[in-house]
Amino acid sequence: MHAGVDVGGTKVLAVELAGAGDDLVVAATAQVPMPGRSASEAEVEDAVARAVLEVAAGRPLTRVGVSTAGLVDREGERVRFAAHLPWRDAPVRARLAERVGAPVVLANDANCAAHAELVAGALRGASSALLVTVGTGIGGAVVLDGRVVLGANGMAGEFGHVQVVPDGLPCECGLRGCWEQYCSGRALERVMRVALGSHLDGPEVAALARNGDPVARQAFATVGTWLGVGIAGLVSAFDPEAVVVGGGVSAVGDLLLEPARRRLLDALQATAYRDVPRLVATRFGPEAGAVGAALLADPARTPA
Repeated sequence: MHAGVDVGGTKVLAVELAGAGDDLVVAATAQVPMPGRSASEAEVEDAVARAVLEVAAGRPLTRVGVSTAGLVDREGERVRFAAHLPWRDAPVRARLAERVGAPVVLANDANCAAHAELVAGALRGASSALLVTVGTGIGGAVVLDGRVVLGANGMAGEFGHVQVVPDGLPCECGLRGCWEQYCSGRALERVMRVALGSHLDGPEVAALARNGDPVARQAFATVGTWLGVGIAGLVSAFDPEAVVVGGGVSAVGDLLLEPARRRLLDALQATAYRDVPRLVATRFGPEAGAVGAALLADPARTPA
């Protein structure tokens, strides 16, 4: 069997796919919590292997696609740097292949998500588009001429580390004022901590917001407004026909996207004289990275 696995800041998600094109679905999943912020490279790789072997359920693996946060080289061999993971210039592809006992394809998580949405999701048929993932941090991907752009080093689309506030909040990447410090799962938790004086994680805040809690809904409005601020800058730079938003934080849908749409219209020049790109959620939601990785591992599921 083929599997896809997404390695994020808080969890590892593995999937098995069924069908193709419009009929593509996630047939099985396995989720393993990330061992912790101070986890070693080996502990993270063990968690990845556990998720893959769990979704395989004893069946032999043909190939595994791995979607990971961080800077992946163009060759798909090494994770050069990951702000929320311990890998530093690490030969991740080879080490994971040894752990799971099958060939591995390695790619950046947002690029994998964009691939999934191009093949069978919200970007199907799009020529130029942007994808923004809002999870523990922010990831991104650029689509030009219907293809994901990697950049000279394979590191295009690192939107989360564009500075939006000079000398702003410190970021785990080592810079200050990065976009993801104001628009991410951790930013959402920070807003709630300031408002309530207690810690709630992202899913807890989302549950409160869905149930109408005004503080939680305002927290999503704040993060959503910052989402619109960053997207307006990206639209000015790339002029895409669509912007799709994925990642765990986006699971609340319009609670996040409506304030982003409003801010996009306020912050983008000449909106009366241009086609403002549609701003929508990914079809595959938080599973998009794992789905894209599985498609890279099993290209037969990609329509010609």
